[in-house]
Amino acid sequence: MILDRWDRLAVYGALHERFSRAVRFAEGTDLLSLSEGRHEIDGDDVFVLVAASAGRGRQGSPLEAHRRYIDIQYVLAGEDVIGYSPLEACRSSRDPYDAARDIEFFNDPPHTWLPLPAGTFAIFLPTDAHAPLAGEGMVRKVVIKVRV
Repeated sequence: MILDRWDRLAVYGALHERFSRAVRFAEGTDLLSLSEGRHEIDGDDVFVLVAASAGRGRQGSPLEAHRRYIDIQYVLAGEDVIGYSPLEACRSSRDPYDAARDIEFFNDPPHTWLPLPAGTFAIFLPTDAHAPLAGEGMVRKVVIKVRV
């Protein structure tokens, strides 16, 4: 898991071969102007999901993990709170892995809570369980999905 300011995203371009595509898209796009929904960067290898959602609170945000994708979660407006635990610490599956949606939910509580104000991002690898939208209030965010 990585937490940083959006203006430093390019620092992480070398983490994965497809990150450079995500960085080029982010640097060359007015992300605030994107409509909600999915926007393709490189087919199913790299794409963006834009959403505005109300926070669900800590009790309403279960840990989740993905096997095929890395998440780059960037807060455009509002403040998100995201729970975090290493995947190996998750012992109790709430919903078994759904391969079509690339997601598994857990009953385990997060080890820590991370505030993500506007202008910050977090990178969650398949080894990172995370519980997004655990804050209060509206959040507009971009999630860049990068296939591992």
